[in-house]
Amino acid sequence: MLNKEYETETAVLSSADELISFKGVYIRSESLVECSGNGVVNYCVADGGKLGKGSVIAQVYADESQIDNNAEIQKLEHELELLKKIQNPGTVELAQPANISGLIEEQYKDIINLREKKETGSIASARDELLILMSTYQLITDADINLSKRIGEINTRISQLKASKAIPHDTVVSDSSAYFVSYADGYEDKFSASKLSKITVEDIKEAEDRTAVNDNKIIGKLIDGYEWYIAGVIDNSKQFCEPEDKVTMKFRSTSDTVEGEIYDVRSTKNSSESIVIIKCDELTYDLVQHRTENVDMIKGQYEGIKIPRKAIRFDDVKETVTDENTGEEKSVTVNCKGVYVKVGEQIVFKKIDVIYEGDRFVLSSLNAGDGYAALYDDIVVEGVDENGS
Repeated sequence: MLNKEYETETAVLSSADELISFKGVYIRSESLVECSGNGVVNYCVADGGKLGKGSVIAQVYADESQIDNNAEIQKLEHELELLKKIQNPGTVELAQPANISGLIEEQYKDIINLREKKETGSIASARDELLILMSTYQLITDADINLSKRIGEINTRISQLKASKAIPHDTVVSDSSAYFVSYADGYEDKFSASKLSKITVEDIKEAEDRTAVNDNKIIGKLIDGYEWYIAGVIDNSKQFCEPEDKVTMKFRSTSDTVEGEIYDVRSTKNSSESIVIIKCDELTYDLVQHRTENVDMIKGQYEGIKIPRKAIRFDDVKETVTDENTGEEKSVTVNCKGVYVKVGEQIVFKKIDVIYEGDRFVLSSLNAGDGYAALYDDIVVEGVDENGS
């Protein structure tokens, strides 16, 4: 018996998500934005940007040369702003090379972190801060550098460009407070928040992710308010979710997670197909770029001791229970789910408290107590049968 060989696995800490994946269709309160259709459109607001009533959405010019002109003015004005910050006398006089050098290193690390987290929207401003720090360091360590000449050249060029600036022949403004998206896909009416109750399984399955309609007068759409929905078809036969459940969603288009609430779960003629509608109130650039995309809907997140399914056994365990009527304690034998653990040369049965079930493993509670599997136990996965031999 001392030479008996057992295959064991160490019980480690692990986490798992209780989730379901589906093709999601975005549903929002949207209205189309139109222009005259004659000329080239210059957008004045980015996708996902917030507009107030009367805010300028876009300007229409006769050709692209004026748009290029405006873009160059904006670029030069941005450069001018940076140069003025770099040349600020207070900054230069008080700055110390050692301090600036440390700040440069920190800012560089921040940019790397933003890239790793795929937060590309924040990289541009972080890059500008790095440029200011590096230029300031160069100024305080090299007395011969003078930015006045470049500032003068930029001011001259901006004046020239503004002198040739043309007046747009059409200006499109927002008639209400809303978010803007620079495309329309033709689903604005079909997948409207006012028609949630009419959406069918076929509507969801047939929806396509497209970003254009054949109409040169339509230049985008307005999204009314923060609130939006996403609909999908899931197998809810095991009651995975129900209205008012809180869920977390992961989308293909963004690394960020979005919190939501189950708004409705509708059964269909097919028992394995239910329409689920989730309500959300967080709107970003990434979340307005698509009509459909793959969604992971997470209902629960669990952390516990990872137990291989093939290691799970059942055994009789003596437990002490209290009689509800007399208050007397007595010993009873209970058939419990657990695992065999190798302790030295002995094989010991320990119970498990399952908090999550996966295909090949389960998670047992970390704080189940005495008599339960614990972290770093050597769990026997081969070599012991149901009788512990």
